[in-house]
Amino acid sequence: MSSQLAHVASHRLDEHWDYKKNKHKLIKMDPETRYMSVVVLARIEEEELPSPLCFLAAACSDGSVRLFLLLEKAKKLCLVAESFHHQHCVLKVEAFAYKTTARRRRLHFMGSAATDGSIAFWDVTAALGHIAATVKTGDIQMKPLGRSLTIQAHSCGVNSLHIQKTAERRFVVVSGSDDGSISVHVIEAKAESAVGQETPAGAGIQVIRKVSRLCAHAAHVTGVRLFQLNFLLSVSVDQRLTLWSLCEDSLSFVWSKFCHVADVAALECWETEGCGYRGVICGQGLQVLSWGLAVQGGEIKEGI
Repeated sequence: MSSQLAHVASHRLDEHWDYKKNKHKLIKMDPETRYMSVVVLARIEEEELPSPLCFLAAACSDGSVRLFLLLEKAKKLCLVAESFHHQHCVLKVEAFAYKTTARRRRLHFMGSAATDGSIAFWDVTAALGHIAATVKTGDIQMKPLGRSLTIQAHSCGVNSLHIQKTAERRFVVVSGSDDGSISVHVIEAKAESAVGQETPAGAGIQVIRKVSRLCAHAAHVTGVRLFQLNFLLSVSVDQRLTLWSLCEDSLSFVWSKFCHVADVAALECWETEGCGYRGVICGQGLQVLSWGLAVQGGEIKEGI
């Protein structure tokens, strides 16, 4: 087995600094700005373009959400849109999309979470369409992201965010916070949002239902994942991996397992054969676990 790794493109927020003269006489602004999270949006297909367009969304520590266009042949990563709506460090960003039944148009959305406990939802369909049009002409211009629908999900920073589609236009948004709480929001995207017109981002999204669990963990919740059978898995710096059952108006405890990984940073899960799942916890080390789920509850299997 052989593999090859090739550098395609890169981007730095202070890239312009390299071209300044007499830098020793200047003060560098925002020297500690970082990309906190990045996600790939669904590829945009245009008839007049030879290949689909790849967009990346990034959460930034300076309070902005930035949208990039990856041009693989030109080996460029272009900043095409941004917004400082949060005005706080943005910790997480997720992307989700669906196709309308009538016009078979794919609508693109993003969710971003910040240190103030807020989660913003962005309808970026119109913005992506505008950028795709400029690619055809070769004149790529930066475009500001429009207004968003914002909810106050937690009292402090949101360390984990997961968005999963459950129905044609409905999505479940799960988030975990610094205060140990977990929030679940069911949102619905309206079919008319941003289709063929410039509408305010987020105008086509509404919250249907909210469920929260205070003190779900004794420390920061750094990973959450939702499964198809209305089960929710969370992990925290308290080194507890906990399974919850998502009911109509509450989160019910199913089981909890001690993790051997200290300073837990993230959680990722995937489905195996039958009703089995596997998950990996990362922090000061890695731990892989497997478990089974049933409608009546959850049953954990031996760790791997």
